Amino acid sequence: MKKSTWIIIAVVAVIVIWAISAYNGMVQLDESVNTAWSQVENQYQRRADLIPNLVNVVKGYASHEQQTLEGVISARAAATQIKVDVNDAESLAQYQAAQGELSQALGRLMAVAEAYPDLKANENFLQLQSQLEGTENRIATERKRFNDEAKAYNVEIRVFPKNIIASMFGFKQKAYFEADESAKSAPKVEF
Repeated sequence: MKKSTWIIIAVVAVIVIWAISAYNGMVQLDESVNTAWSQVENQYQRRADLIPNLVNVVKGYASHEQQTLEGVISARAAATQIKVDVNDAESLAQYQAAQGELSQALGRLMAVAEAYPDLKANENFLQLQSQLEGTENRIATERKRFNDEAKAYNVEIRVFPKNIIASMFGFKQKAYFEADESAKSAPKVEF
């Protein structure tokens, strides 16, 4: 064989090895995004599991606050019914909106609790409130981790020449969690 033939074979081999390596790297990053998403869902599920207990404790003290209690229950039901495809920004936005509604309903429930000193002193309520606060912190942490993983993946599939491999094998950009519209403006504080 000629020397030029060996050079061509070597170049093709290097390109094939690089393409395989690039593809495998994208698969690993895709799985990292999926794993991060699973952790986000785990934390949202933890919150959803705490809510019935919290509602039951509040119900014992504030039974005439039925509208608030039903609002929390229906927001929880709506939030747990949505199935998310992390490859679909619209699906993720709907999920985020439902979780936001649940957060608002929980905020109203906590405001109701402020009106009942006996409830605020109840050990079960305090423990559930503490667990809920911890869960909200975990949710924020896992959402950030998801966004970090999605960013690493998105960068990987968009840089040249890996974007060629990504488009050949159907790798698509992942959506990010974004701040709620209400979080973009500062609340008014009046005394």
